[in-house]
Amino acid sequence: MKTIVIATDSFKGSASSQEVAENLQRGLTAANPSLKIKKVPLADGGEGTVTAIVNATKGHLISTRVSGPTGSQIDAKWGQIDDQTAVIEMAAAAGYTQGQTTDVAVRSTYGVGELIEAALDHGVSKILLGLGGSSTNDGGVGMAQALGGHFYDRNGYEISRGIGGLKDLDKVDLTQIDHRMSTVQMIGLSDVENPLTGQLGATRIFGPQKGIQDEQIADFDARLQRLARLTAATVGKDLSQVPGAGAAGGLGFGVLAFLKGKLTSGIDEIMKLVDLKAMLCDADWVITGEGRIDSQTLSGKLPMGVAKLADSAKVPVIAVAGSLAADIQPLYDQGFDLIVSTTTRPLTVQEAIHQAPQLIEQTGFRIGKLIQLIN
Repeated sequence: MKTIVIATDSFKGSASSQEVAENLQRGLTAANPSLKIKKVPLADGGEGTVTAIVNATKGHLISTRVSGPTGSQIDAKWGQIDDQTAVIEMAAAAGYTQGQTTDVAVRSTYGVGELIEAALDHGVSKILLGLGGSSTNDGGVGMAQALGGHFYDRNGYEISRGIGGLKDLDKVDLTQIDHRMSTVQMIGLSDVENPLTGQLGATRIFGPQKGIQDEQIADFDARLQRLARLTAATVGKDLSQVPGAGAAGGLGFGVLAFLKGKLTSGIDEIMKLVDLKAMLCDADWVITGEGRIDSQTLSGKLPMGVAKLADSAKVPVIAVAGSLAADIQPLYDQGFDLIVSTTTRPLTVQEAIHQAPQLIEQTGFRIGKLIQLIN
């Protein structure tokens, strides 16, 4: 009997990591009933992070009413692992799917700060904040405003929320940030290593997928550069170029500069929490994946983290994706043994999303037959 560990990310907009694992399992079992399958739904800081960690640690979910990316009230879930540790995903309050129909200039991370405030009210001393799946580009200013930070224009008035308000920024005042933050261990779970600004920064690399137009990129990047300069004058150092500062539209920078937290690899932290290493001890194959596999997969994304861990355990790795970049050869050089697309015929994006459960199950079936053939 062969043991297969399924450790995938969600397919954004198509299926959660749990649904991906279940669909793959159905296909694998249909092709090869003798397989022993262990499902370990994962996340790397983006959507699904809270569920993955809460399920693995037997924690519990809490729902809090907060401000969405444009200010309307929404219910956002976060998790409490134990009495001292909370896990929050920024996507619950300022996620891509919540804000994509509105102007990116007004989208704010204010609700993320409100979730942190809720966790503080529950008495935690450690907060894990997933940085991924954002619709925002405000450098974490909204989060800080919700926690008592102030960002003034030249007349001494609070700037409006979102990167639109940053055009008027003249002064950063962090003296009234919730005093409880000074005693809390704040850890941002990042899935990218981009800085806040510059050619590889939050705006230039991730802005277009959030609706930032080509003609806005230079201006918006300049606004974040100004934010970094004014913040450096307040905190004593420039944190804008720290790897991961550009995560979640610059929320990584906000964690570092406004909350005095630290950043770490989301997938590495989550793999430790779910003890994936132990699960791979008796595995014959591991299947990982995400919605799209491309060059960004090499830069801290979930499949790369799983592949590295599997390689150290001498377990072959199969990666599954909804779509593949044209050149995936570098991924094979980094430890992947097979990379498979769920789409085998021409489909529109909407068709692929709608048919995702069947396509993923069919992919599981093909992999099951391949394993049977190899055996």
